[in-house]
Amino acid sequence: MTQAATKSSSRSSAYDASAIQVLEGVAHVRKRPGMYIGGVNKDGYHHLAWEILDNAVDEVINGHASQIEVTLDDDLRGVTIHDNGRGIPIDKHPTLKIPAVIAVFTKLGAGGKFDGASYKHSGGLHGVGAAVANALSSSLRVKVWRDGAAWEAEFDHGEPPTRLKKLGAARGSGTEVHIRPDPQIFGTKILFDPSVMRERLEAKSYLHKGLKIVLKRPSAEPETFHHAEGISEYLEKLIQVRAKDRTHAGLFYVDRDNDPKLEVAFAWTSATDDVIYSFVNGVPTPDGGTHEQGLRNALGKVVRGYMKDHKLEPKGVSVTLEDVKEGMVAILSTYVLEPQFQSQTKNRLNNPEVTGQVEGTIRPALEQWLNENPTIAEAIVGRVIVAARARAASRAASQSVSRKAAGLARLGLPGKLADCSSRDPAKSELFIVEGDSAGGSAKMGRDRRTQAILPLRGKVLNAEQASYAKISKNEELNNIIKVLGCGIGKDFNIQNLRYHKIILLMDADSDGHHIATLLLTFFYRYLPELIRRGYVYLGQPPLYRVDVGKETLWAADDSHLREILDTPRRGKPEIQRFKGLGEMMPETLKTTTLDPKYRQLIQISIRDELGTDRTISGLMGKDAAARYSFIMERAADADQLDI
Repeated sequence: MTQAATKSSSRSSAYDASAIQVLEGVAHVRKRPGMYIGGVNKDGYHHLAWEILDNAVDEVINGHASQIEVTLDDDLRGVTIHDNGRGIPIDKHPTLKIPAVIAVFTKLGAGGKFDGASYKHSGGLHGVGAAVANALSSSLRVKVWRDGAAWEAEFDHGEPPTRLKKLGAARGSGTEVHIRPDPQIFGTKILFDPSVMRERLEAKSYLHKGLKIVLKRPSAEPETFHHAEGISEYLEKLIQVRAKDRTHAGLFYVDRDNDPKLEVAFAWTSATDDVIYSFVNGVPTPDGGTHEQGLRNALGKVVRGYMKDHKLEPKGVSVTLEDVKEGMVAILSTYVLEPQFQSQTKNRLNNPEVTGQVEGTIRPALEQWLNENPTIAEAIVGRVIVAARARAASRAASQSVSRKAAGLARLGLPGKLADCSSRDPAKSELFIVEGDSAGGSAKMGRDRRTQAILPLRGKVLNAEQASYAKISKNEELNNIIKVLGCGIGKDFNIQNLRYHKIILLMDADSDGHHIATLLLTFFYRYLPELIRRGYVYLGQPPLYRVDVGKETLWAADDSHLREILDTPRRGKPEIQRFKGLGEMMPETLKTTTLDPKYRQLIQISIRDELGTDRTISGLMGKDAAARYSFIMERAADADQLDI
């Protein structure tokens, strides 16, 4: 290296004041979007719409609006949200010297949610939501109707316009915001999903009695959501969606206007799992928080207290909160004056005082309800006792197995497992493969250091329709549980998981898709944490091999094959359709499906808990009506059936 080059390198690597970059406002949001919206994936894309929607809902919560209209662009890249609220102020801000509406969309921390006067309760509370939505959009247009006139401002990649345009005289009041998330940030493949939008809007209409929401989608009739009964009606719908028979208890409902204002509704079903859908100021909190803890505390204390007071406690078994909650479906909606969320995405409430407030509101109401409805109360207690005894029996069986297997964990693994030599879960992969034949090819084509193979025998048990007792006796599912090592139910411990990539590798045909669906149902119902942590994947084996001259191409499905055949190439294509993975030579399976350099995996995630639960219950549950409707609605799209 020359002396000049050495000096240049020294200057470029110097760490002094000039190396400190100061990114403010829009620039910082665009540089670090994940800090504000969680990530630049589909969830983040929709989060921009939720920020604008929450501002519109805040007008409803505080009694200034009654209707919201949401319109998706024809290409699904943008959305318009209109409310009939007061309209964002358009006069100049006293210190910023720019119209307030411009400040709201360009200044982080500019908002009307801080003084407690303009908004008593709000879901948007940090004053950054509108500015973040603007910063991450290629274009944003806001129209405001107030003070007898209409106004408009258009933003380009977060940058403000030179002035606020007055459109002329107008009646009424309200705000309309149109956003198109920036493809430079999110890429060109992500679009607004009408079904995701519909789920969120429908939930909002249940949470806010009297609110009317209209959704307009391309090539579809406008849909209106309006539910006068609120969350009690929402609960009935959720129970129907889950296709569970609510045989054990009537619906408990409380609506209190004290501080914190809250609504709660729940019922016990014949399911073996429980679910709580919670909201703070109309914003969903999928990760729960202190308000959910208050509900749990009230449930446990009241039900166990009722059992003690009426001498209904079972002998020889302790009743836990998990036993009380089993089969319960609950909706909790709270309104907090100064909510403290874990992050800007508002997934979890952290206010410590809310736990006691929620418990103090629900507990006396639930006590009164149980005492006034002894038949329902005894049905609940009976269900809780059955759950406690079943849990105790399961725990005893698990401990017995654990004692026998102590020190022999690896020797107790299924004989069909071809394990990897690595003991580092972060580097280890488990391929769950359809059939012994495919398992044989996979074993020969794998990397023995990091890739383990577990063949399955045919279709596994449908976990949505089977009891826990049947699940525990099923050989194939038990083999999976043993191989994973993390346990299940009360014995689940993520620290004992032996593989951080669990890849479902099935044939690329209808039978393979069915087996993959059955396995995903099992993981969702009994090991959901593995999905939430991103450990579950779908392998993508090819269905066709296409040889054209010296070129070999692989098609994942029929549409991919048509795409390959429609592309001009030299030579006549020779097509081979694989009947299954077992037909592939080990080297072929390796290069197309196993080797991390060439394979394509689909990571399984739970984007929408309610929507996922609805899909699993409808398509895999005992009620055939949902499946029939699904098939009939899509019959016209099936030009070829693999039967």
